[in-house]
Amino acid sequence: MAWIKGLVVALLVVALLAAVVAAYGNWRWESLTRELSARLDGARATPAVRRYDSAAELSGLPAPVQRYFRAVLREGQPIVTAIRLEHRGTFNMSQDGEQWVPFTSVQHVVTRRPGFVWDARMPMAPGLGVRVHDAYVAGEGILHAALFGAFTVMRMRGTPELARGELMRFFAEAAWYPTALLPSQGVRWGPIDDHSARATLADGDLSLELTFGFAPDGTMRSVRADARGRTVGEQTVMTPWEGQWFDFEWRDGLRVPTRGEVAWLLPEGRKPYWRGTVSAMHVESAP
Repeated sequence: MAWIKGLVVALLVVALLAAVVAAYGNWRWESLTRELSARLDGARATPAVRRYDSAAELSGLPAPVQRYFRAVLREGQPIVTAIRLEHRGTFNMSQDGEQWVPFTSVQHVVTRRPGFVWDARMPMAPGLGVRVHDAYVAGEGILHAALFGAFTVMRMRGTPELARGELMRFFAEAAWYPTALLPSQGVRWGPIDDHSARATLADGDLSLELTFGFAPDGTMRSVRADARGRTVGEQTVMTPWEGQWFDFEWRDGLRVPTRGEVAWLLPEGRKPYWRGTVSAMHVESAP
């Protein structure tokens, strides 16, 4: 039965190599995550205003925006300077079909200078996992995916289109850190109708506008961009884009959504590609 012994040895060697690759990949990925987070924290700026003052902030704002801030903030709420979010959900890997895979993620956000690092795990098959960084750090957009955290399968960074798309994500996700949408934090609001308003955010030379929609109870219902870069093959196609928010709860003095969905708005219809739930959050506020 020498062949059985040889097979056992071979399987043990394969298992050992897999364990080594997994350990190396995890070490490498965690090192990259720490580097990105250090850059993010290094770009922090101290907010000029430290607490929410409705009289100073809401004067002259469109009516639905005033209702929003009254619905999600309490008077004197400290300005959010950073937040740590944990998510779980599903992500559609197919550009034209339905190939949903589960994910878990940790996201570190800094509100001034705006930026974030999203660190996700996606099991593609038993024993086959992909790690993903999606980030906006010091004005740079970054997208990096690696098998086992060791073998890069996608890396994009440094382009104006990517930076714009990542700043757009930061802006859209401010429903989780709503003090970042206040005029004192650099956001300019303009009216549309009684249930929506447009907002403009600038970071350095980059400026963008989004349309925010609000529910009857004042909370944020949706956020929309007329065009965001969508990767199609090796090309970037500007496509209308929308996020929707659900299940608002009070967390750390903020009324925030605990569930969301993000979709491309294609000629043939709405195509969701991200669905997630906040499993934990920790807020850092101005002293």
